Amino acid sequence: MLDAIDDSVILARPAGLDPALLAGLVAGDVISPLDSDRAMAAARRLDVPVADVLLRQLDLDPVMLARHQARLYRVKQIDPGNRPPDPLLVDQIGAQACLRRGILPWRRFGGLTVILTSRPDEFATQRADLEQIFGKLRMAVMTEAALTDAIVALYGPALTAQAENFVPATESCRNWDTARASRIAAGGLVLLAALALAAPVTLLMAILVGAMAVLAVITALKVAAAILCLRAPPPPLAPVAEPDLPVITILVPLYRETAIASHLLVRLAALRYPRAKMDICLVLEQDDATTRATLARTRLPGWIRAVTVPPGQVRTKPRAMNYALPFARGSIIGVWDAEDAPAPDQLHVVARHFAHAAPDVACLQGVLDYYNTGTNWLTRCFTIEYAAWFQVVLPGLARMRLVVPLGGTTLFFRRDALVALGAWDAHNVTEDADLGLRLARHGYTTALIPTVTLEEANGRAWPWVKQRSRWLKGYAITYCVHMRNPVLLLRDLGLWRFIGVQIMFAGTLCLFALMPLFWSLWLLPLGLGHPLQDWLSPAVFTAVWVGFFLSEIMALLVNLAGLHKAGKQHLWGWALTLPVYFPLGALAAYRGLAELAHRPFYWDKTAHGVIQAGPRYSAASTAAASSFNRVTKAAEI
Repeated sequence: MLDAIDDSVILARPAGLDPALLAGLVAGDVISPLDSDRAMAAARRLDVPVADVLLRQLDLDPVMLARHQARLYRVKQIDPGNRPPDPLLVDQIGAQACLRRGILPWRRFGGLTVILTSRPDEFATQRADLEQIFGKLRMAVMTEAALTDAIVALYGPALTAQAENFVPATESCRNWDTARASRIAAGGLVLLAALALAAPVTLLMAILVGAMAVLAVITALKVAAAILCLRAPPPPLAPVAEPDLPVITILVPLYRETAIASHLLVRLAALRYPRAKMDICLVLEQDDATTRATLARTRLPGWIRAVTVPPGQVRTKPRAMNYALPFARGSIIGVWDAEDAPAPDQLHVVARHFAHAAPDVACLQGVLDYYNTGTNWLTRCFTIEYAAWFQVVLPGLARMRLVVPLGGTTLFFRRDALVALGAWDAHNVTEDADLGLRLARHGYTTALIPTVTLEEANGRAWPWVKQRSRWLKGYAITYCVHMRNPVLLLRDLGLWRFIGVQIMFAGTLCLFALMPLFWSLWLLPLGLGHPLQDWLSPAVFTAVWVGFFLSEIMALLVNLAGLHKAGKQHLWGWALTLPVYFPLGALAAYRGLAELAHRPFYWDKTAHGVIQAGPRYSAASTAAASSFNRVTKAAEI
């Protein structure tokens, strides 16, 4: 039986016990008096329990801390891994509530229910609610890792199934009918061939008119975005006081990663956000032997933890994040990729913008850029494309109140809104763009924030094609899913944003698919004839090529504007080579659309770490690594 506890101790103000906890740790030679003073100062400055500072900034052993907390509160320390809880008791509040509150209903002894907690300093605030469910209580202490392991042991299969079905079926692609898609595609090709035989001129004219219309509309949208970006930026927002900073959880999905210690941890260590309010979750697949072996050789600091995702029906990034979401501590959920290098002040920027944002702003999208721009021609072109997209087009879409197709990283969400939305569609290979559309459908807004994350640009042609084919395949799936009921989509979005979806999703797919038609017009500046000249009247043909080259000029200006905003004017000359770069997208489009018929949910992972970073970033990374290695526990506070 557990020792009796003094209710006056449990009901005491949590902060009042912090000095006693620190004194016990100093007396036991667990921490130094200097560490104790600094931990107390940090806890008061940040308005957090001193235990959070000890675990996440002093990197104290959690089992050691739990032992001293149990001694302080005069209760038992129990490991539910060795002595499992009663499932019937846990079921009364469920896995989500246990994780959110840091508690685990364990056993009943007579008329008492023993509740294990990983946050004994918060137990007093929960006691009344728990007594309404379980009656008279007795507290015991456990570690956060023990709670996680116990919940996984009890609810692992249920959490896995939930991760694959968070999104309502009406808004998910998990019921995608590949056989039906194949029949439709085959029927479309047969119809196209029949029209080509029966009325080739009419078909050609129809395709040409449609292609030029799509090109004109997309060009107009980008130009409008560029014009809107000429406006003066809004005034800087007031910083958030340290006690008011929210806890931010960052999900970092990993798969077949081998450079976690040498790259990822170095970049994360450069973040300036208080460790006590930062929750980094490395999300890895259970059957990913490569990453698991890497982590086994890596000592993670107290503010970083691993969440292991069991096997399921699909293996995708959104499924992994859905599984990890219930284990997150923060009220804000962020996403970074394994190769990301976020700006050191990025989380402060996020906290500041959410603090001043309207209630309907559920998502913040940061700017993505590349640290290996100068590797080769392909990485330069990729950088130019991203500069236009994240510096001009996306901010313009947001200012026009259109749907913002999200990027896959440097995303931050209000947790309650993300959960209410059903989080990510586990089967969609462009879960980011899909989530941006679902946010808009449910009345939420996405805002762009002025913080940059550096990534590794894909600098090899075939991997570039495979990556882009996954993106375009996801765009196609997302468009088809949300257009199942066009009337409902129109009602949810309104006419203006509904039109925007047609342009951004259907228009983008058509533009890439018809790229060879546009590409062929470059024969004219080379002094070569064009096949269309024999089919079209001179006036029509002139209108076609003039319209095309005007759109190319407008696109060039948008790209130059993006480079200017990104501070990369040295790439202006390379922007002239983009007409040779984008035809690769046609190959990617055909590959992605073909995959819809036989493997729509296949996630073709892009390998990173193949191309070395540029000298400027390498120097910064080396400096960060050196700093990471020499930082002491006291200095982190």
